[in-house]
Amino acid sequence: MKKGRGRTSRIRRRKLCTNFQSRGDTGRGLMSRTSLQEGQVIISLPESCLLTTDTVIRSYLGAYIAKWQPPPSPLLALCTFLVAEKHAGDRSPWKPYLEVLPKAYTCPVCLEPEVVALLPRPLEAKAREQRTRVRELFTSSRGCFSSLQPLLSEAAASVFSYRAFLWAWCTVNTRAVYMERGRRQGLSTEPDTCALAPYLDLLNHSPAVQVKAAFNEETRCYEVRTGSGCRRREEVFICYGPHDSRRLLLEYGFVPRGNPHACVPVSQDVLVKYLPSTDKQMNKKISILKDHDFIENLTFGWDGPSWRLLTALKLLCLEAGEFPRWKKVLLGERISDTNEKTSLDVAQKICRYFTEEASAMLQKVSHMKDKEMALIQQLTLVETLWTEELEILRASAETLSGLQAAVRGSPTCLRSPPLLGVAPSAGCDA
Repeated sequence: MKKGRGRTSRIRRRKLCTNFQSRGDTGRGLMSRTSLQEGQVIISLPESCLLTTDTVIRSYLGAYIAKWQPPPSPLLALCTFLVAEKHAGDRSPWKPYLEVLPKAYTCPVCLEPEVVALLPRPLEAKAREQRTRVRELFTSSRGCFSSLQPLLSEAAASVFSYRAFLWAWCTVNTRAVYMERGRRQGLSTEPDTCALAPYLDLLNHSPAVQVKAAFNEETRCYEVRTGSGCRRREEVFICYGPHDSRRLLLEYGFVPRGNPHACVPVSQDVLVKYLPSTDKQMNKKISILKDHDFIENLTFGWDGPSWRLLTALKLLCLEAGEFPRWKKVLLGERISDTNEKTSLDVAQKICRYFTEEASAMLQKVSHMKDKEMALIQQLTLVETLWTEELEILRASAETLSGLQAAVRGSPTCLRSPPLLGVAPSAGCDA
């Protein structure tokens, strides 16, 4: 697993914010009844109100879970507790919290296979990997669930069904806040960083970060503080981080409206799709991009192709006589008119390829919506993602057309910004 991509890293970056426009509306929300000053505590949840692994270990499940071998992960312990408490119904002290949780989720792991097949291919692959991991965790834990039979009024296999487990897994995956803790006896060595916090679930998502949240070791409370002033009757939002819409759909099950971080990523196979197969230096060029971390995070965004994408294409489009100057490309220097034009032409072809793909997938989704009424909600979610990406690609195509026209009509040097922390080299003025 790459650094910064796991649940712990994702939850660590989760912050809170206030904004006027909601992202990922759920019909819920919290509104400030009074004007708030910067740094003011607006929510303070005592540790006893947080659902953590301590909650699980101290509960009636603790003695049973302590006997499980191998020791369960903190995630499995939380999922087990959620399923058991939901089964307890009116007898559960957590009933008020459980009742406000969604009855079902729209993460790709919960979508029907025919809907998952309509996702962008990289996202589809991640969704299938996610589904496999969840299924394997459930299957490997069946014996543990069976040991809880003395506590259940129904058959353990019925209570701890895959559907019930999937609901619990999604609850933790989409709603947990970061709360660093040491290893608990009876649990595995996996990081124990998840806590479910009632009331925080009522906050909608927005990309603007204006509120900070963390566990206060002195007060032993999970506190939410304003990062800036908040006027009376403004809504308070939660921000999951500066994620693109594919990431938000994969991890949280929604596609926000007007996400400024939305983008269309370009994979390596598409990156070289329109480059000459006769280029004998292509393998070396790819190797250079990998060595300098330029093979990933290449995207089309609302403002056009990213600088990283254009830089990677400029290096890949270097002619044989220009190749010794590849370091200058990574520093943002202009190599030649031919290199500028060729790289922009390839970028436009890649953009056109993605545009045609998005248009075709939207047609497929539309046709399926006409035939599969039971899948309307899931298909609409996928449709929203493809529609957003099509808008991004059309905006990028327009930006690229402007850049191409500038290269064709102007002899002046078009400078790309240098890498962060690298001083600009001598050349044309901006």
